[in-house]
Amino acid sequence: MKIAEIHIFQVDLPVKDGPYTMSGTSLDAVDTTLIKLVTDSGQIGWGETCPLGSTYAPAHSKGARAALDQMAPGLIGTDAAVRPAQYRMDQLLAGHNYAKAAIDIAVHDALARALNIPVTTLLGGAVRTRLPAYYAIGLKTPEMATSIAKAKIAEGFRRLQLKVGRQDPKEDIAVITRVSEVAGPAGVQLVVDANRGWRVAEAIKISQACRDIPMVIEQPCDTLSEIRQLRPHLCHLLYLDEAVTDLDTALLIMAEGLADGFGLKLTRMGGLSAMTTMRDMLAARNLPHTCDDSWGSDIIAAACVHMAATVLPAQLDGVWTAGSYINSPIETEGAVTINNGFIDLPAGPGLGVWPNEKALGAPVAVYQ
Repeated sequence: MKIAEIHIFQVDLPVKDGPYTMSGTSLDAVDTTLIKLVTDSGQIGWGETCPLGSTYAPAHSKGARAALDQMAPGLIGTDAAVRPAQYRMDQLLAGHNYAKAAIDIAVHDALARALNIPVTTLLGGAVRTRLPAYYAIGLKTPEMATSIAKAKIAEGFRRLQLKVGRQDPKEDIAVITRVSEVAGPAGVQLVVDANRGWRVAEAIKISQACRDIPMVIEQPCDTLSEIRQLRPHLCHLLYLDEAVTDLDTALLIMAEGLADGFGLKLTRMGGLSAMTTMRDMLAARNLPHTCDDSWGSDIIAAACVHMAATVLPAQLDGVWTAGSYINSPIETEGAVTINNGFIDLPAGPGLGVWPNEKALGAPVAVYQ
């Protein structure tokens, strides 16, 4: 079974009650890129990559499509299997993991559908089919953030991520304190995510001011040199997210003991193949992590849930999907939904989701 066609679709995903705001980023809509991969036997697989704007990470949607244009012609005729496709992409283009991830996901989907098995089987097998979700609260006033936290706890979420990273640390301390007053008594894990928005001195000040609040601090500063300087002075567990740009960097972080856990992004790592390796590396170190992506439709959401289903329960902190935050124009069969704070693994072969092509419009590029 070989890759015969690659179709590229561009779709805007409007943000519900936008904009969605976090440190350094404010978005009313997100530009996502979908991949339809067709094999010479007629099997179809879907993939996706959805950078969160152009400043959240060194990735952007037009760059993803340019990278796919660079690779797609050379992928025609390649075996529609995980390792051959990965090897061929690396021959055609250095780096650009976030673009390669869309092909990697589509190959997993097509191969699993051809074998009539779920993607989880290709990843080693599901250890459970009902996965804990978590909710991310954008930059809000203390009153608004607390109101959202109460509502989400009532909906069954057991983990809340609170976006911080304002110019005034006093404002971050105020919102952390208020939200902790509802999260703590409810037994809900609170993760304070600065998205690289703090300087070292600010991170130390905020952690020490909140030393009596049980919480995790996620990606407080931008660079690993800042993290090295900061880590000995924190009063809280430290998770890294944006700093984990590839497997080699992850190995360095683990070797130096710079993190107590990770917020992992599927497309940043390069797709399901790299995430599987990362999952096993973290299992060897007994380090917890999430299975997420920056944004995206049900295709990315399904890929994250399949990955999460293979993670040992003690090491999975949760799954984040963008469905609650967008008005998606994509009509997806087998949509990924959250009920009582949990996501069920999509049923059926492959990813278990299937977009309505008519809702996608015409592809922006076709390679065959």
